[in-house]
Amino acid sequence: MSSPPSSSSGKALDFEAASKSAVASVESLKFKPQDDIAGGVQVTSFSEIVDEVTLHFQIIRLAKQIYVWIGSTSANLGNLYAAAPTRPNNTVSVTSILGGVSDNTGSGIARRLVLKTGLNIIVACNIPKNNPMLEANAEKKLIEKLIALGYSRPKSQSSGPGLSSS
Repeated sequence: MSSPPSSSSGKALDFEAASKSAVASVESLKFKPQDDIAGGVQVTSFSEIVDEVTLHFQIIRLAKQIYVWIGSTSANLGNLYAAAPTRPNNTVSVTSILGGVSDNTGSGIARRLVLKTGLNIIVACNIPKNNPMLEANAEKKLIEKLIALGYSRPKSQSSGPGLSSS
């Protein structure tokens, strides 16, 4: 009389099948490279440890605009700022879309990103308040990534209003 397969090997096969199914599901959710997406939208997500805090970044590049989200402990949107170059003085205008004006975490980042890229910028910032070093280091990591992705304009064009080259 043959014995049925042992329960431990049956569980192993079930686990392996479930694992392969889960991996396939996750693979189908990954974003496609820019060339595969109609309209030239590119999404980049990465995480960095900055000043002993894990920060998560998401950059969405549209035709003439960049959306950036910076978060730490939760996936909340946080304060939302819009910044754009303005004429005729080549200055940058920044406005708060969501969040209070008393907490300006992210508004400076948005302004400097416009100067660096020349594009309209939307920044959602959900990092700890009253930590200027963390904000500065998060901005540094973000700018490094934007440069690596080729989103910054040449240095000859990047000096904006109030910036001198001397």
